[in-house]
Amino acid sequence: MEFPAELPYVWGATTAELTRRYGCDDLLPDAAYRMVRATSVAAAPEVVYRWLCQLRFAPYSYDWLDNFGRRSPRSLVPGAGDLAVGQQVMTIFTLASFTPGEELTVRIRPGRPTAVFGDLAVSYVVRPTAVGSRLVGVLRLHGELDLPGRTRMALLAWGDLLMMRKQLWTLADLAERTTEVAA
Repeated sequence: MEFPAELPYVWGATTAELTRRYGCDDLLPDAAYRMVRATSVAAAPEVVYRWLCQLRFAPYSYDWLDNFGRRSPRSLVPGAGDLAVGQQVMTIFTLASFTPGEELTVRIRPGRPTAVFGDLAVSYVVRPTAVGSRLVGVLRLHGELDLPGRTRMALLAWGDLLMMRKQLWTLADLAERTTEVAA
């Protein structure tokens, strides 16, 4: 299936990042929609990945909106890197799979979140570069392909772009400020 390669479905991603397969692609292979967001980070991949593990505790986006007004931690929480499939992540997700040091894939929990957004999965991937890392977020979700479905998805894509862009920038900023990585 071919996916749109422009805003609001894609932001900051390279052609290679757009065409690569991610855990969310395997989890929801028949999902009608795919959104890809990416940014460069001036920090080592292991530092960026360790910050991704912090998603177990908070979303790192607009805390007043998606974290009930609580500030996402600005220092590494000991033990955050001790991942296990099934753990709660960012309140409304569960950890579906992970590759240590490289990728986390989460899936929305059944119930109210699924009723609002539908079934969706998100992969967060860290890749090394010559000057640090690339941090990529990929969202796969089901949706209708008729006009109302495409309109709903476009609105959701714009909202997700604003939220995930902030999230990736926040994680990148925190990783760039980190001098030591705890377990």
